[in-house]
Amino acid sequence: MRPSRQADIPEILKLRIYEAVSAVPSGTVSTYGDIATIVGGGIDAWTIGQALNQVPKDREQEIPWQRIINAQGGISTKGLLQRKLLEDEGVEFNDQNKIDLRRFRWSGPSTEWAAEHGYQTLTPDEPEPEQLSLL
Repeated sequence: MRPSRQADIPEILKLRIYEAVSAVPSGTVSTYGDIATIVGGGIDAWTIGQALNQVPKDREQEIPWQRIINAQGGISTKGLLQRKLLEDEGVEFNDQNKIDLRRFRWSGPSTEWAAEHGYQTLTPDEPEPEQLSLL
């Protein structure tokens, strides 16, 4: 579901997105796509970004919008503020100004939390096959 304008995102959907974003722990990040998967309902990463652009000024301190980044580990156009907030939480950036998702990416909500709140969990990445030893 991709609304054509910012005003097209229903308030109830924004509240669900904000609740999911608020579950991301300090010191970790999640991607727009991960949050879309968690919220479910066929929404996409674009919708998550639009909803985060609409966080009310009086709620900016309680909704950790800065923890949501793109799938390449990059930050938003509010980069300087976002970077400072993330670094204050212990998130580190590499020489390309990216975040190592293998190190800082949140694995998603617990099965219990997701079920209790009506959200989805993230499917863990498939483990890499064990390399056979030649010895």
